[in-house]
Amino acid sequence: MDGCYGCMYSLFLFPVGSSTQVCCIAVTRFRRGAPGEGSASKLQCSSRREKRLGTQLKRSSILRMALAGSETMNPDGETFILRAVRIGAVVALYWFVSITMVFLNSYLLDNRELDAPLFVTFYQCLVTVGLCWLMQLLSKVCPGLIDFPSVKFDLKTSREVLPLSIVFISMITFNNLCLKHVGVAFYTVGRSLSTVFNVLLSYIILKQTTSLQAIMCCGVILGGFWLGVDQEGMTGNLSLTGVFFGVVASACVSLNAIFTKKVMPAVDGNIWKLSYYNNINACVLFLPLILLFGELGSLASFSRSSDLKFWGMMTLGGVFGFAIGYVTGLQIKFTSPLTHNVSGTAKACAQTVIAVVYNSSSKSLLWWTSNMMVLGGSSAYTWVKSLEMKKTPQRVPPDSAKEKLLPEEKGNLGV
Repeated sequence: MDGCYGCMYSLFLFPVGSSTQVCCIAVTRFRRGAPGEGSASKLQCSSRREKRLGTQLKRSSILRMALAGSETMNPDGETFILRAVRIGAVVALYWFVSITMVFLNSYLLDNRELDAPLFVTFYQCLVTVGLCWLMQLLSKVCPGLIDFPSVKFDLKTSREVLPLSIVFISMITFNNLCLKHVGVAFYTVGRSLSTVFNVLLSYIILKQTTSLQAIMCCGVILGGFWLGVDQEGMTGNLSLTGVFFGVVASACVSLNAIFTKKVMPAVDGNIWKLSYYNNINACVLFLPLILLFGELGSLASFSRSSDLKFWGMMTLGGVFGFAIGYVTGLQIKFTSPLTHNVSGTAKACAQTVIAVVYNSSSKSLLWWTSNMMVLGGSSAYTWVKSLEMKKTPQRVPPDSAKEKLLPEEKGNLGV
């Protein structure tokens, strides 16, 4: 019996299922299995007690693991709950900034009194340049709180970035023109061909081939686009001009991604330096376009040119345009590029629903089907490409830290 109690004690001392417990059980059975008339029944009784005890210990171990899971620490000393809350807050911030920016731009561009989409876009680029200067100043005053690169304007760098800037102003201009003509509800479908153009232009310019699965995803997106155009036409709200602007904007988005990779070395791989030079060049390039399209006349006859509320909304649009770059990088940093794309797809779906409800519109089942085809095809394409990237060994560049959208976290969040 002493041996039995010693082994029973060791069951509590060592984890369930460990080799030590197995040895103890074997020793117990050996000691209690002496020859005798009732030894077999006693051994069976002992075995049943050991099984019940093992089951209880397993259940308690699972419970302890479940309770301890919420306190699991990552290498940075951050608990699971805190990490989940932080990721949720970052995703929610991205959704808020992105959706608000789209609706705010729609409000500014839908102004009946001021038909000047180029000037609205120019002013937003001007606000972005001003915010870059402000962030540089604040990073010097509060270096521990705000991390922003110090940028001095260099004419040579500006010329190297100029080809991208031309694509950039085309992208944001046609993007805003599409939003102006089709509205927020149809905006997702109207601007849905970016993925298709990305595959097409990557093959034409970069000679990169695409897998059959990815091409099939593009086929789903194209089907959703045509179905959406057909269903929007049946409602009588279709703007062919807006659809054209959306297609051109989608092509410019793909070109912008390709040219960004080419000019990154000119700005030391820093996305904020690129944004600074891009927006300065855009401000200069927009001035002759505003004159060419006669928007100065619209500005001169605008009755609210001295209205502080109007200029406040214009400035707010520029602030959100600057903030979207930051929160996009923040979401990628705290999740992953794949999660960011999935989040963007879900955000586009929510944005469409909000627009339909806000405008009290009634849409057909096929209209909603077109949206789901576009969003589903885009999500599937992202998933397929992520699997292909995992299979392909990635070559890490020698200065990969500079190519990240945001610098590594230094104990505090950035801005």
